[in-house]
This record gives sequence, C-alpha cells and structure tokens, in this order.
Amino acid sequence: MKAIVFEKHGAPEVLQYIDVPAPAIRPNEVLVRVKACALNHLDLWVRRGLPGVPIPLPHIPGSDVAGEVAEIGADVTTVRPGQKVVLAPGVTCGKCAACLSGQDNRCRSFTNLGYMIDGGCAEFVKVPEVNCLPYPENLSFVEAAAIPLVFQTAWHMLLARAELQPGEDVLILGAGSGVGSAAIQIAKFFGARVIATASTGEKAAKASELGADHVINLKTQKIREEVRRITNKRGVDVVFEHVGTATWDDSLASLAYAGRLITCGATTGYDAKLDLRILFAKQLSLMGSYMGTKSDLHSVMRLVAAGRFRPIIDKIFPLSEAAAAHAYLESGAQFGKVVLTV
Repeated sequence: MKAIVFEKHGAPEVLQYIDVPAPAIRPNEVLVRVKACALNHLDLWVRRGLPGVPIPLPHIPGSDVAGEVAEIGADVTTVRPGQKVVLAPGVTCGKCAACLSGQDNRCRSFTNLGYMIDGGCAEFVKVPEVNCLPYPENLSFVEAAAIPLVFQTAWHMLLARAELQPGEDVLILGAGSGVGSAAIQIAKFFGARVIATASTGEKAAKASELGADHVINLKTQKIREEVRRITNKRGVDVVFEHVGTATWDDSLASLAYAGRLITCGATTGYDAKLDLRILFAKQLSLMGSYMGTKSDLHSVMRLVAAGRFRPIIDKIFPLSEAAAAHAYLESGAQFGKVVLTV
C-alpha cells in the first residue's frame, strides 16, 4: 500500500510517499480502507520529535480517519466489510480500571493513531473494533475525518472538565484552529456567550459566522483589555486554552473570580508561570485535559449526524502531498481543518 512515512524527525521534507506492507489484523481488529485523514498539530509534533518521547521509527502519522471497512478479524461482530466508518483516534488497553469506568482517556496505555502506533496517512490502517464509530451519512469522507480529535477534545474540555453552564462567558483562544472552531460550536450549543480570538480580520469574520458573540483581533487588540471591556470588568467564567506561553498571562488575567482555565496544549511553549497569590486570592481553578473518552465522541457524532455541529474544512491535499499539507498547517494560515484524501 502507499503511505506517508518518516524515518527520522525533522521538517516536512522528511515525509516520504512510499510503498509499505499493509497491516495485518488480529481477531479483535478491523482493517480500514482510508478515504480521508485530517491533520492535527499532533502530527507536526510527532514529525518534529518530542523530547523524551520515543516515537517508533519508521512511522506513519495521522489520527483522524474516515473510510470503509476492508477486512474484519475473526472475533469482530459489530462492523462488516464495505461499511463506512469514522475512527475514534484513541487506542487503549480496554481492561484497566479507567477503561472499564468509561474514563478511557486516563488509561495508562492510551495513545492515538499516528502517535505511538501507525496512523491513517496510508491507504489502509488497522484499529480495534471498538474504535469504529457509526458514519454520519450527511457528511463526505473529508468532512467526517475532520470531526473526531478536535470535537472530542473540545467537548471533554468544556463539559467534562470545565463543566460549562448555560449563560456563562467563555474565552476561546485560537478560533482558526480545528479545536477552536469546534469549541465555539459546542459552547454556543450549550448556551454560553463566546469571546474568541483570531490572528487576522479574515479569521475574525469567520469566527463570527461560526457563532462567536465577540471576536478579538490579535493584530489590533489586546486580549485582557477586550475581555475586561466586553464583560464590564468582570472577566470570563471559563478560558479555553491550548496556545501556551504566548497567551498564558492574558488567559489568567481574563478570568473572573472563581473562574476556570482548562488547557489541552502548549503550541507556543510550555514554560508558563503563575503568581500563586492570584490563584488563591481569586479562587481560580486550573485544569488540564487530554483528548476525551469514546463516550464523549459518541455524543459528538450523534449531534454531527443531526446537523448540530459541522466540521470546518480549510484546505484539501492528496495524500502524496502530505509534506505540503504539513507546511501549510505549520504556517498558521488555516481556519479549520487541513485534510488529506486517499
């Protein structure tokens, strides 16, 4: 099969479009013919190399997959060859206390397709049967592939961790990112007032079209000052943070008393600092969030199938041009998802 493979870490040029053997499946696994694979910043970090994380090499990246079942293992009963599927990105042991309690994103063996195991930037990918989700027939393969990782992550952050309530104010950093565009939709669906940030006027306009009540243009406005103005000096109840050190100080300063900051990433750096006096005096809550549960994703997919959430597609590349797609995502020019078609 054709696949995108890198044998060493580095710039997008390390990605090769080559022939590799198709994966062999176990009795509880499914072989999926990939139709589309969406990119995430995780793909960029894995390609570049993460300190202290021994990514198996050679490696096939790609976490977000939509396609058709090509082959099933002997013990598989819930899907059949030819069936359309969307894949849950997270692969776990399925038998530890976290998995059995429905908190599978806390499994010590948790990984994503394309992270510590080969992913979907290929003609075929193998997954456990439980990772095959019902296909939303109202979406194309490209649109379906753009849903799982970002919507699952945003849903878990806002609902399971931050416990967002109707009528609350939420600041969503990076409206143009995949997770940011998903978070805007989820927060609006649950009745929050959304303040989003965007790096250009064009992205700000798109964030407004997506449902943001207020958009802060980072080129001309300062986050904390605009939040203070919009909320009449109160601050927001929830900050949805995934940018890192570039926005960390503004994120903290934007919180109301007893506000909650939830973070899932550190794209611009991880060495954030915190004045503990502000933490306890304002009675703030700081929380981390990692991916989401399969149950979260099932809830998301039902709402996607009902037309309540929609994926935002920025640009589509053929699989053979994965290096160009990585370079484009790294440029930060996109609003929404970058997707590879197979």
